[in-house]
Amino acid sequence: MSEEQTPNVGPGVDVAAIAREAAEEAVKAYRAELAKKEPTKGGLVVVADEADKAIKARPYTSFGEFLMDVKNAAITNELDPRLKSLRSDARDDEGAFSINQAMGDKFVGSLQDAAKAVKAPTGLGELIDSAGGFLVGRDSDASIMARVYNVGQLLPRLDMTGISANSNGMSFYAEDETSRADGSRRGGIRGYWASEAGAFTASTPKFRKMDLTLKKVTALVYATDEMLADAGALESWVMRNLPEELVFTVENKIFNGLGGGVPVGLLTCPALISVAKETGQAADTIVAQNIIKMYARMWAPSVARAVWFVDQSTFPQLMQMSLGAGTGGVLVYMPPGGLSGSPYGTIFGRPVVPTEYNVVVGTVGDIIFADLGEIQAIDKGGIQSASSMHVRFLNAEMIYRFIYRVDFQHKWNSTLTPKSGGDTVSPVVVLASRD
Repeated sequence: MSEEQTPNVGPGVDVAAIAREAAEEAVKAYRAELAKKEPTKGGLVVVADEADKAIKARPYTSFGEFLMDVKNAAITNELDPRLKSLRSDARDDEGAFSINQAMGDKFVGSLQDAAKAVKAPTGLGELIDSAGGFLVGRDSDASIMARVYNVGQLLPRLDMTGISANSNGMSFYAEDETSRADGSRRGGIRGYWASEAGAFTASTPKFRKMDLTLKKVTALVYATDEMLADAGALESWVMRNLPEELVFTVENKIFNGLGGGVPVGLLTCPALISVAKETGQAADTIVAQNIIKMYARMWAPSVARAVWFVDQSTFPQLMQMSLGAGTGGVLVYMPPGGLSGSPYGTIFGRPVVPTEYNVVVGTVGDIIFADLGEIQAIDKGGIQSASSMHVRFLNAEMIYRFIYRVDFQHKWNSTLTPKSGGDTVSPVVVLASRD
């Protein structure tokens, strides 16, 4: 004690007791002060430094560790104890975990600050071209990336005949039949019941001639010698993709040809049947009754070969089509079951093939039920390719030329009335506009 703190000592005063009491009071005051600032455990004062306080405010020291626990929680549905207090109760958060609580309030801001803090190196580096960035090499894939399209789905389905070397066309002969009623079959033949020794009754069939003449589809591209020498993948790209363009051009006319120098397509076929929309049917929709009626108008012998050709925009409609069955329903469109089952979806057991040649849902041609085997086609040797350096020799350019000579015509020149006299049938059925 200092002299100022020394108590007056008189006769009979227990100095030791006074000193002991003063010491106890001092200890109590010290402990009370600590209790205001730090927790206690087992009678011991726990003194937390700044690092301990930071850990308490940030359960995770590693952002990667936090993300791994979140992943494990999603897979096993078991939460790490540290995550339990981090889950949000807000409905909009959908049970997400707070990054701020996991890593501390300053963590997200530190990421932004770190991004802003990126500075140019004081010496040579890759970020500045003149400081060495120009010197850093870069690998390159010499091939040319190209999309793969669903081209070539139609031509193999036609009844194709090759033309000989000295011809540019071919004539076919077909029955001129429009009805299966008595006296109209095969264009006019009829069978009769006759009595013994009775006179026969004559009937006469009717025929027609189909003339197909090769038409030419072409594609041409120029390429400089320098380009071919310096871009090794260019020539193979040209040889692959220009023939594909010719196939696309021909297949587009199988659907959309108007005649007059090009073949007549499905949408202008003389045997085309257009099924009307349902009463009150909404615009841009396809309903089960549309499909049922289209199927009913397909010529029965063609059903086994017919295909539903659709535009991709029809899928939302197809996926929702169903037929009532008791208290439930049966899907009309069956999605593909994978490559092990079938490469296509089906409607009534027939493949559904999406093409680029159909039109957007709601328009005539968005869904076509057709047997392309009832189209007669001719070609001559497939796609022919040739290249030449002579045409543009003075310009040092190579020319690549592709030619496909082909023609096709519908075997049917009209719809067919069945023996029952009901609705006509055809190998080409479309759905009328729903605008």
